[in-house]
Amino acid sequence: MAAATHPGMGAVVYPGGVAFRVWAPFASGVCVAGSFNGWSASAAPLTAEGNGTWSTDVPGAAAGDQYKFVITNPALPAPLWKNDPYARSLTSSVGNGIVVDPSYAWSSVGYSTPSWNEMIVYELHVGSFRFDAARGRRGNFDTVISKLDYLADLGVNVVQVMAADEFAGDVSWGYNPAFIFAVEESYGGPNGFRRLVDAAHRRGIAVVFDVVYNHFGPDDLDLWKFDGWSPNGRPEEGGIYFYNDWRRQTPWGDTRPDYGRGEVRQYIRDNALVWLEQRYCDGLRWDATGWIRNVGGSNTDAGADIPDGWSLMQWINSEVRARQPWKLMIAEDMQDNEWITKDVGAGGAGFGSQWGAGFVHTVRDVLVGADAGRDMRALRAVLEQRFNGNAFQRVVYTESHDEVAESAHQVRVPELIWPGRADSFCSQKRSTLGAALVFSAPGIPMLFMGQEFLEWGAWSDARELDWSKADRFSGIRDLYRDLIRLRRNWYDTTRGLRGHQVNVHHENDGDKVIAFHRWDRGGPRDDVVVVLNFANRAYDVYRVGLPRGGWWRVRFNSDSRHYSAVFTDHDSFDCQARSGGADGLPFSGEIGLGPYSAVILSQDD
Repeated sequence: MAAATHPGMGAVVYPGGVAFRVWAPFASGVCVAGSFNGWSASAAPLTAEGNGTWSTDVPGAAAGDQYKFVITNPALPAPLWKNDPYARSLTSSVGNGIVVDPSYAWSSVGYSTPSWNEMIVYELHVGSFRFDAARGRRGNFDTVISKLDYLADLGVNVVQVMAADEFAGDVSWGYNPAFIFAVEESYGGPNGFRRLVDAAHRRGIAVVFDVVYNHFGPDDLDLWKFDGWSPNGRPEEGGIYFYNDWRRQTPWGDTRPDYGRGEVRQYIRDNALVWLEQRYCDGLRWDATGWIRNVGGSNTDAGADIPDGWSLMQWINSEVRARQPWKLMIAEDMQDNEWITKDVGAGGAGFGSQWGAGFVHTVRDVLVGADAGRDMRALRAVLEQRFNGNAFQRVVYTESHDEVAESAHQVRVPELIWPGRADSFCSQKRSTLGAALVFSAPGIPMLFMGQEFLEWGAWSDARELDWSKADRFSGIRDLYRDLIRLRRNWYDTTRGLRGHQVNVHHENDGDKVIAFHRWDRGGPRDDVVVVLNFANRAYDVYRVGLPRGGWWRVRFNSDSRHYSAVFTDHDSFDCQARSGGADGLPFSGEIGLGPYSAVILSQDD
């Protein structure tokens, strides 16, 4: 048979048939077997194209057909039956590839990705977010869709979907990808994912997808010795897709891709563009980028650097910036390395934002520790922190899947504050104080699923969120919704919370009170002052500096009993700024401040 006349890797549908193309440079022969030819190992041979790839057109094959490549290597006693590395769908991680129809009737008209300074990110795990009770099974893309109206009402406008490409088994975090182009079949496969993106976009909600390029597998990994070759034939050597030397080692197995090999680089680049341009994701969150650029994920061990990994990130980020600059590429590097988000032209990796490691660890320490030990100086430092002068080059949060996972012996913030009493006064007050910080600090705020209704204990990928708490703690949910609306300037009175600027002007480490001024352009309905009390003590009158004269209105008081019956409802009243300033600002005012509480102020005119 002749080489394929249609371009593209994997299985490419054309009118009347399917073109198949695969990279197998050490093969002496390749065939494609499938439901279209009775699974014959010889009926559909592929032709060598001269660059390590093999291809053919198969008339009569169609979307929905199952298939595998049959690869002959003269050094092996029998052919290898391998799934397509570019397969868009599989029956399971150990099943067969499925030819996918690329067409889909998108219905979200007029949608545009939210601007970065208005994003509210909600990280969720598809399998455990909402179970499919009617069918007695774990969650899927359709059960996520069923809660999108709830998320929209909360004010969320970005859903970050934890890794959901085809992984080994049916219960997983998702960070063990067996096939990065395929969508997890137990979640609903590629059309289920497209339904989710379409439904989210109809509600004005963006979708950011987690990609895992720091390692593949390690289980159910057909890429392993894909065409039968490895340099020395050792068990730890993975062949053409992987490093076969010291660079192969990762915390998740010896399966680091070979970022220096052109075909592997193209494979990863093609994958990123499929999520963004064919599945219409609004951004990607790259898992553990430290292990792409360095064998040990370090900032300081230059001898372990992987220059090929750095240049791969630069290449993909540059392409995305040139093709779809409004889409957000987020790095989970966790080293607060500003070169991650520095422009490629200046030598940086070119990501738009990165998870703020310093923020999450410092804020959690402040929330969980004893009153006397809370460090307002450290808190001030992370409030003022920014990368490359850009407030939105970091994502700020107090919980993510990594911080709360049962399998990593972690628990959620309310449980950390008072183990076994996560619904206590202290747990409710201090965890919501953390929420006030997340939504008022410079950066892109993020929640982990269930945080908004005081979910406690540890998160497990095998256990559904306790949705009964959404009713039991509906006031806490209202608190999060109110904060989100202020952060998004819902009422045109808090534009400064969407700005870059911050001045931490009041730091009282003795009494554990901190206050900061946020603004965009400044002035009425823009300037915002946030006051946070990290001690179990109330103040009828507490004086702080204010940037302008006139009346300052209380937009939010986290001590309100509207949010919880256990709160003290300490009055925090509007105040008139007086000349004779304080804290280095030209004016000052007096407010009421409840225990473990946040107050947010701004002006009408």
